[in-house]
Amino acid sequence: MKTDIDEALDWLGEPVLCETCAHLERKGSRCQPLKACVHDRYARRVDRFFDWNADLAQGYLKHPYFEVRACAAKAADVFHLPPLLDDPEEAVRWSAARRLPNRFLLKLRADPHREVRIRVAQRLDGADLMPMIDDQDYLVRQHVARKLSPDLLVLMIGDPDVEVRRVVAARIAPEQLGRLASDPEAMVRLEAARRLEPAGLLRLCADPDWRVRHEIALRADLDVVRGLVDDEDPLVRDAARERLLGRACEPGRGAGAAAGFRVIAPSAWPAEPAPAAHRQDGRGQSQERPAAEESR
Repeated sequence: MKTDIDEALDWLGEPVLCETCAHLERKGSRCQPLKACVHDRYARRVDRFFDWNADLAQGYLKHPYFEVRACAAKAADVFHLPPLLDDPEEAVRWSAARRLPNRFLLKLRADPHREVRIRVAQRLDGADLMPMIDDQDYLVRQHVARKLSPDLLVLMIGDPDVEVRRVVAARIAPEQLGRLASDPEAMVRLEAARRLEPAGLLRLCADPDWRVRHEIALRADLDVVRGLVDDEDPLVRDAARERLLGRACEPGRGAGAAAGFRVIAPSAWPAEPAPAAHRQDGRGQSQERPAAEESR
Protein backbone atom coordinates (compact mmCIF):
# COMPACT_ATOMS: atom_id res chain seq x y z
CA MET A 1 0.00 0.00 0.00
CA LYS A 2 1.41 3.34 -1.08
CA THR A 3 1.22 6.24 1.40
CA ASP A 4 1.97 9.94 1.08
CA ILE A 5 5.39 9.40 2.64
CA ASP A 6 6.27 7.33 -0.44
CA GLU A 7 5.39 10.26 -2.67
CA ALA A 8 7.24 13.48 -3.35
CA LEU A 9 4.68 16.11 -2.34
CA ASP A 10 5.30 19.75 -1.53
CA TRP A 11 3.95 21.64 1.50
CA LEU A 12 0.73 22.38 -0.37
CA GLY A 13 0.18 18.72 -1.20
CA GLU A 14 1.14 19.09 -4.87
CA PRO A 15 3.58 16.68 -6.61
CA VAL A 16 7.21 17.80 -6.62
CA LEU A 17 8.43 18.19 -10.22
CA CYS A 18 12.19 18.09 -10.60
CA GLU A 19 11.89 19.35 -14.16
CA THR A 20 10.75 22.78 -12.96
CA CYS A 21 13.16 23.04 -10.02
CA ALA A 22 15.80 25.75 -10.02
CA HIS A 23 18.32 23.22 -8.71
CA LEU A 24 17.82 20.57 -11.37
CA GLU A 25 21.54 20.52 -12.13
CA ARG A 26 22.19 19.17 -8.60
CA LYS A 27 19.85 16.21 -8.95
CA GLY A 28 21.56 12.92 -8.26
CA SER A 29 24.57 14.47 -6.56
CA ARG A 30 23.34 17.10 -4.09
CA CYS A 31 19.60 16.48 -4.12
CA GLN A 32 17.48 13.39 -4.54
CA PRO A 33 13.70 12.90 -4.65
CA LEU A 34 12.26 11.27 -1.49
CA LYS A 35 15.57 11.77 0.30
CA ALA A 36 16.94 15.31 0.03
CA CYS A 37 14.64 17.93 -1.48
CA VAL A 38 13.95 21.53 -0.52
CA HIS A 39 10.45 21.37 -1.96
CA ASP A 40 9.36 18.21 -0.10
CA ARG A 41 6.95 18.74 2.78
CA TYR A 42 8.83 16.36 5.10
CA ALA A 43 11.25 18.27 7.29
CA ARG A 44 13.84 15.50 7.34
CA ARG A 45 14.19 15.65 3.57
CA VAL A 46 14.43 19.44 3.64
CA ASP A 47 17.01 19.28 6.42
CA ARG A 48 19.10 16.82 4.46
CA PHE A 49 18.94 19.07 1.41
CA PHE A 50 20.52 21.94 3.36
CA ASP A 51 23.09 19.57 4.83
CA TRP A 52 24.16 18.89 1.25
CA ASN A 53 23.60 22.43 -0.03
CA ALA A 54 24.40 24.88 2.76
CA ASP A 55 25.30 27.50 0.15
CA LEU A 56 21.62 27.76 -0.79
CA ALA A 57 20.23 28.17 2.73
CA GLN A 58 20.27 31.96 2.84
CA GLY A 59 17.92 32.16 -0.12
CA TYR A 60 15.24 30.18 1.74
CA LEU A 61 15.08 32.11 5.02
CA LYS A 62 11.85 33.80 3.86
CA HIS A 63 10.20 30.75 2.33
CA PRO A 64 6.45 30.54 3.09
CA TYR A 65 6.76 27.02 4.58
CA PHE A 66 8.02 27.25 8.16
CA GLU A 67 9.87 23.90 8.01
CA VAL A 68 11.97 25.21 5.16
CA ARG A 69 12.79 28.39 7.12
CA ALA A 70 13.65 26.38 10.24
CA CYS A 71 15.93 24.01 8.33
CA ALA A 72 17.55 26.83 6.37
CA ALA A 73 18.33 28.63 9.66
CA LYS A 74 20.50 25.67 10.68
CA ALA A 75 22.78 26.13 7.70
CA ALA A 76 22.62 29.82 6.74
CA ASP A 77 25.24 32.41 7.63
CA VAL A 78 24.63 33.52 11.25
CA PHE A 79 24.68 37.18 10.23
CA HIS A 80 21.35 36.65 8.47
CA LEU A 81 19.61 34.95 11.41
CA PRO A 82 18.60 37.81 13.82
CA PRO A 83 15.46 38.75 11.80
CA LEU A 84 14.19 35.17 12.34
CA LEU A 85 13.88 35.82 16.08
CA ASP A 86 10.62 37.58 15.17
CA ASP A 87 9.33 34.74 12.99
CA PRO A 88 5.70 33.77 13.76
CA GLU A 89 6.71 30.10 14.15
CA GLU A 90 8.45 29.02 17.35
CA ALA A 91 10.45 26.31 15.53
CA VAL A 92 12.02 28.97 13.32
CA ARG A 93 12.72 31.34 16.22
CA TRP A 94 14.55 28.68 18.18
CA SER A 95 16.38 27.31 15.14
CA ALA A 96 17.87 30.76 14.69
CA ALA A 97 18.41 31.47 18.40
CA ARG A 98 20.35 28.29 19.07
CA ARG A 99 23.11 29.45 16.72
CA LEU A 100 23.30 33.02 17.93
CA PRO A 101 25.27 34.41 20.91
CA ASN A 102 23.43 34.51 24.23
CA ARG A 103 22.77 38.23 24.02
CA PHE A 104 20.28 37.52 21.24
CA LEU A 105 18.37 35.15 23.51
CA LEU A 106 17.41 37.86 25.98
CA LYS A 107 14.43 39.01 23.91
CA LEU A 108 13.14 35.42 23.85
CA ARG A 109 12.84 35.21 27.64
CA ALA A 110 9.26 36.42 27.14
CA ASP A 111 8.58 34.31 24.04
CA PRO A 112 4.91 33.28 23.84
CA HIS A 113 5.82 29.60 23.39
CA ARG A 114 7.01 27.77 26.52
CA GLU A 115 9.32 25.39 24.64
CA VAL A 116 11.30 28.36 23.40
CA ARG A 117 11.48 29.82 26.91
CA ILE A 118 12.62 26.45 28.32
CA ARG A 119 15.46 26.29 25.83
CA VAL A 120 16.38 29.88 26.56
CA ALA A 121 16.53 29.08 30.29
CA GLN A 122 18.82 26.15 29.52
CA ARG A 123 21.24 28.45 27.70
CA LEU A 124 21.31 31.49 29.96
CA ASP A 125 23.13 31.91 33.27
CA GLY A 126 23.33 34.26 36.22
CA ALA A 127 21.59 37.61 36.15
CA ASP A 128 20.23 36.94 32.67
CA LEU A 129 17.87 34.36 34.22
CA MET A 130 16.41 36.68 36.85
CA PRO A 131 13.44 37.93 34.77
CA MET A 132 12.37 34.29 34.29
CA ILE A 133 11.92 33.35 37.95
CA ASP A 134 8.33 34.56 37.72
CA ASP A 135 7.53 32.88 34.40
CA GLN A 136 3.87 31.84 34.16
CA ASP A 137 4.80 28.24 33.29
CA TYR A 138 5.95 25.91 36.08
CA LEU A 139 8.24 23.92 33.76
CA VAL A 140 10.12 27.03 32.68
CA ARG A 141 10.62 27.94 36.33
CA GLN A 142 11.95 24.43 37.05
CA HIS A 143 14.65 24.93 34.45
CA VAL A 144 15.44 28.35 35.88
CA ALA A 145 15.77 26.81 39.36
CA ARG A 146 18.21 24.23 37.96
CA LYS A 147 20.44 26.92 36.44
CA LEU A 148 20.21 29.81 38.90
CA SER A 149 23.04 30.27 41.39
CA PRO A 150 22.26 28.52 44.72
CA ASP A 151 22.66 31.85 46.52
CA LEU A 152 19.89 33.36 44.39
CA LEU A 153 17.42 30.50 44.85
CA VAL A 154 16.16 32.16 48.02
CA LEU A 155 14.05 34.23 45.61
CA MET A 156 12.19 31.05 44.56
CA ILE A 157 11.49 29.54 47.99
CA GLY A 158 7.90 30.74 47.78
CA ASP A 159 7.23 29.44 44.25
CA PRO A 160 3.61 28.21 43.98
CA ASP A 161 4.60 24.92 42.33
CA VAL A 162 5.76 22.04 44.52
CA GLU A 163 8.08 20.60 41.86
CA VAL A 164 9.86 23.93 41.50
CA ARG A 165 10.33 24.11 45.27
CA ARG A 166 11.74 20.55 45.26
CA VAL A 167 14.41 21.68 42.80
CA VAL A 168 15.09 24.70 45.01
CA ALA A 169 15.42 22.47 48.09
CA ALA A 170 17.89 20.23 46.26
CA ARG A 171 20.16 23.14 45.25
CA ILE A 172 19.72 26.09 47.57
CA ALA A 173 22.55 27.27 49.82
CA PRO A 174 22.66 25.12 52.99
CA GLU A 175 22.00 28.04 55.33
CA GLN A 176 18.57 28.53 53.70
CA LEU A 177 17.39 24.91 54.02
CA GLY A 178 15.65 25.59 57.33
CA ARG A 179 13.00 27.66 55.54
CA LEU A 180 12.19 24.76 53.21
CA ALA A 181 12.01 22.35 56.14
CA SER A 182 8.77 24.11 57.04
CA ASP A 183 7.26 23.79 53.56
CA PRO A 184 3.59 22.65 53.50
CA GLU A 185 4.45 19.87 50.99
CA ALA A 186 6.06 16.71 52.36
CA MET A 187 8.23 16.08 49.30
CA VAL A 188 9.82 19.52 49.64
CA ARG A 189 10.51 18.90 53.34
CA LEU A 190 12.02 15.52 52.42
CA GLU A 191 14.40 17.15 49.91
CA ALA A 192 15.43 19.61 52.61
CA ALA A 193 15.88 16.82 55.19
CA ARG A 194 18.21 14.94 52.87
CA ARG A 195 20.59 17.92 52.82
CA LEU A 196 20.32 19.21 56.37
CA GLU A 197 23.14 18.41 58.75
CA PRO A 198 22.17 15.74 61.33
CA ALA A 199 22.11 18.36 64.07
CA GLY A 200 19.47 20.30 62.14
CA LEU A 201 17.02 17.41 61.79
CA LEU A 202 15.50 17.73 65.26
CA ARG A 203 12.83 20.12 63.99
CA LEU A 204 11.52 17.40 61.66
CA CYS A 205 11.38 14.47 64.08
CA ALA A 206 7.59 14.94 64.53
CA ASP A 207 6.89 15.57 60.85
CA PRO A 208 3.42 14.30 59.83
CA ASP A 209 4.81 12.48 56.80
CA TRP A 210 6.43 9.09 57.48
CA ARG A 211 8.95 9.53 54.66
CA VAL A 212 10.44 12.57 56.36
CA ARG A 213 10.56 10.80 59.74
CA HIS A 214 12.22 7.81 58.06
CA GLU A 215 14.96 10.12 56.76
CA ILE A 216 15.36 11.45 60.32
CA ALA A 217 15.70 7.91 61.64
CA LEU A 218 18.50 7.25 59.17
CA ARG A 219 20.51 10.44 59.60
CA ALA A 220 19.72 12.34 62.80
CA ASP A 221 21.77 12.24 65.98
CA LEU A 222 21.03 9.18 68.12
CA ASP A 223 19.35 11.25 70.81
CA VAL A 224 16.77 12.27 68.20
CA VAL A 225 16.46 8.75 66.80
CA ARG A 226 15.49 7.41 70.24
CA GLY A 227 12.29 9.40 70.01
CA LEU A 228 11.26 7.40 66.92
CA VAL A 229 11.57 3.84 68.27
CA ASP A 230 7.82 3.80 68.99
CA ASP A 231 6.78 5.67 65.87
CA GLU A 232 3.33 4.85 64.48
CA ASP A 233 4.83 3.78 61.16
CA PRO A 234 6.54 0.36 61.15
CA LEU A 235 9.19 1.37 58.62
CA VAL A 236 10.20 4.35 60.75
CA ARG A 237 10.23 2.22 63.93
CA ASP A 238 12.38 -0.46 62.29
CA ALA A 239 14.87 2.08 60.94
CA ALA A 240 15.16 3.80 64.33
CA ARG A 241 15.58 0.56 66.31
CA GLU A 242 18.13 -0.91 63.90
CA ARG A 243 20.01 2.38 63.92
CA LEU A 244 20.26 2.25 67.71
CA LEU A 245 21.20 -1.43 67.73
CA GLY A 246 23.88 -1.21 65.05
CA ARG A 247 27.42 -0.86 66.41
CA ALA A 248 28.50 1.04 63.30
CA CYS A 249 25.72 3.56 63.70
CA GLU A 250 27.41 5.80 66.23
CA PRO A 251 27.60 9.51 65.36
CA GLY A 252 30.34 10.13 62.81
CA ARG A 253 30.27 6.56 61.49
CA GLY A 254 27.74 7.23 58.72
CA ALA A 255 24.34 5.79 57.91
CA GLY A 256 22.80 3.31 55.51
CA ALA A 257 23.63 -0.27 54.65
CA ALA A 258 27.34 0.42 54.94
CA ALA A 259 26.80 1.30 58.61
CA GLY A 260 25.23 -2.06 59.40
CA PHE A 261 21.50 -1.40 59.42
CA ARG A 262 18.69 -1.88 56.98
CA VAL A 263 17.77 1.03 54.74
CA ILE A 264 14.28 1.23 53.33
CA ALA A 265 14.84 2.21 49.73
CA PRO A 266 12.42 4.69 48.12
CA SER A 267 11.43 1.93 45.67
CA ALA A 268 9.92 0.04 48.60
CA TRP A 269 7.81 2.98 49.71
CA PRO A 270 4.05 2.82 49.05
CA ALA A 271 3.21 4.34 45.71
CA GLU A 272 1.79 7.82 45.62
CA PRO A 273 -1.47 8.48 43.72
CA ALA A 274 -0.98 9.17 40.04
CA PRO A 275 -1.01 12.92 39.30
CA ALA A 276 -3.93 14.45 37.47
CA ALA A 277 -3.44 15.14 33.79
CA HIS A 278 -4.14 18.83 34.31
CA ARG A 279 -3.33 21.01 37.24
CA GLN A 280 -3.30 24.61 38.37
CA ASP A 281 0.22 25.87 39.01
CA GLY A 282 -0.77 28.29 41.76
CA ARG A 283 -0.84 31.31 39.47
CA GLY A 284 -4.24 30.44 38.04
CA GLN A 285 -2.62 28.91 34.99
CA SER A 286 -3.87 25.51 33.90
CA GLN A 287 -0.89 23.33 33.18
CA GLU A 288 -0.42 19.93 31.61
CA ARG A 289 2.69 18.06 32.59
CA PRO A 290 4.45 16.31 29.67
CA ALA A 291 4.81 12.55 30.08
CA ALA A 292 8.58 12.85 30.02
CA GLU A 293 8.47 15.25 32.97
CA GLU A 294 6.14 13.01 34.99
CA SER A 295 8.46 10.07 34.56
CA ARG A 296 11.34 11.81 36.34
